[in-house]
Amino acid sequence: MHTSTITINVKLDEDKVPDQIEWKASSSTADEYQKANAMMVAFWDAADKSALRIDLWTKDMMVDEMADFFYQTMTTMADTYLRATQQQELSDDMKKFAKDFFHKFRLTQQQQNQ
Repeated sequence: MHTSTITINVKLDEDKVPDQIEWKASSSTADEYQKANAMMVAFWDAADKSALRIDLWTKDMMVDEMADFFYQTMTTMADTYLRATQQQELSDDMKKFAKDFFHKFRLTQQQQNQ
């Protein structure tokens, strides 16, 4: 059996706020650590029937980037859900919510900039 290792390094500032996030996967073609401004990692605990999550973002993450990150994450979650369950209608509902979310975010940004 092959094992792949994913390493995540989070550098914190003096107040323990994430300053830099970098990651590397042993089965990746990238030789160097990849930088990121945000991350979401979720694990399913079957014994407790609960999700264990790690959500971090750096202080450099901009609000518009966070909205785009959430939009893309929700969209890919819908794709994953479809592959796992074959529930097209529910997947489509998730994608519609993601689009509505991003559209509302853009509207609020436009209103704030007026």
